[in-house]
Amino acid sequence: MLMKNRWLSLSLLVFLWSCQTPSPKDGQVFSLQFARAYAHQNWEQVPHILKRIKPPSFPADTFSVLALGAKADGLSNTREFVGKAIDSAARKGGGVVYFPPGNYFIDGPIHLKSNVNLHLAKGARLIFSNRPEAYLPAVKVRWEGTVCYNYSPLIYAYQQKNIAISGKGIIDGNAGKWSMEWRKLQKPDKKRLRQMGNDTIPVEQRVFAEGFLDLNNNGKDDGFGDGQAHYLRPSLIVFYECRNILLEDFTAQDSPFWTIHPVFSMNITIRGLTVKGKTLNDDGIDPDSCEDVLIEHNDVETHDDAISIKAGRDQDAWKRPGSRNIVVRYNSLKSGVNALCIGSEMSGGVENVFMADNKISQGKHALNFKCNLDRGGEVKNIFIRNNKVDSCQKELLIFRMDYHGYRGNHYPTRFSNFFIENLQAEKTYRPFKIIGVKEAPISRIWLSDIAVKHTDTSSIFTYVEDILLDDVKIAGELVSQALH
Repeated sequence: MLMKNRWLSLSLLVFLWSCQTPSPKDGQVFSLQFARAYAHQNWEQVPHILKRIKPPSFPADTFSVLALGAKADGLSNTREFVGKAIDSAARKGGGVVYFPPGNYFIDGPIHLKSNVNLHLAKGARLIFSNRPEAYLPAVKVRWEGTVCYNYSPLIYAYQQKNIAISGKGIIDGNAGKWSMEWRKLQKPDKKRLRQMGNDTIPVEQRVFAEGFLDLNNNGKDDGFGDGQAHYLRPSLIVFYECRNILLEDFTAQDSPFWTIHPVFSMNITIRGLTVKGKTLNDDGIDPDSCEDVLIEHNDVETHDDAISIKAGRDQDAWKRPGSRNIVVRYNSLKSGVNALCIGSEMSGGVENVFMADNKISQGKHALNFKCNLDRGGEVKNIFIRNNKVDSCQKELLIFRMDYHGYRGNHYPTRFSNFFIENLQAEKTYRPFKIIGVKEAPISRIWLSDIAVKHTDTSSIFTYVEDILLDDVKIAGELVSQALH
């Protein structure tokens, strides 16, 4: 257990920082009274956000892939019949594309269309191939925060509305080859794409996926491909510039890359999912520059981030939309890295995020807000309450501006207005690690009603302003009641 005088030293240090802090730009002193009132006022936004988030409904017409000729033997390629079912439903104004119980091998991507619900019965299992050539032609995606043309995600929708994946079945990304072999080969492509984003090269010139792009469907390259092999792995599910989305009840497992990844989309409900990852970069749920999003009652167990709010990378994202009005609640999270986080791709800005009543069983960090000095952007108005943590290998809460992949720029991110209350943890290596930079201190952080039963070392605060510790107990000892 830590000695009492070490916590007194921490309290004095925080006190000195906050005494030297100028008043906020809006003229309001960041006091305990202000923080409590501001948090309460903003939590009252949640019912209004939820009222706007309305899951889509669909016509009752049902199109069974078996009735159209598919075989549920796990060997025969069913992609053609899935496409026929989706097209049939779309022509009739919408409906349900139905997978009865059985194993469905799919050699290539499924592209959803408006007003279609892809419904997997309990006992249905979609098994995707890992042949890269099956995921051509290239489609527009956002790969690790930078927009480009790449191999199609395994399930993809582009500029569609009223779409869903539902049911108790399983979507299996069959990621072994992608994750193990391609990850070793991706570094040159990743470096090239990030430079393209840095230089704001036109998106049509950012061509990966065998270096061939045919947007006008004339069978000829549009002029920007290089005809070379490329190795940026596809995600499992991507909905790009879509509206009115429902993802409900199914299991998503073994994704080649990020698992659930809506991009530039609005009105999204993600609930009741089971997400299982196995390898690096298998993020569970990553809303990316999305608005009005509800993520609830999901069970996520991944090697990488369980749930991460994102908004693009570096210069490529500065003039694009950010993420806002996102509610994350009642989830069970287990991660090899971070349970709940924002970033590191967050350059378009993130605001109005509400995380409540989540159970975190394992992670290096429970809450991680991450970027590096390439990113720029701003993260503000983040409200977190009533979360429980079993154990963290490192920090319970971390803010960091030195995330890996730094390319040498100096665009400090602005982190401000974080309100974190009723956070209970059994065990963690370090309670808090909040490190800003001199030009952009991390500011206006309210930590209230926080209890950590067991910890190994003390917290770190560097380049911070207006940090309020309000009824924070570490190893049974009160750190501070009010510092302002």
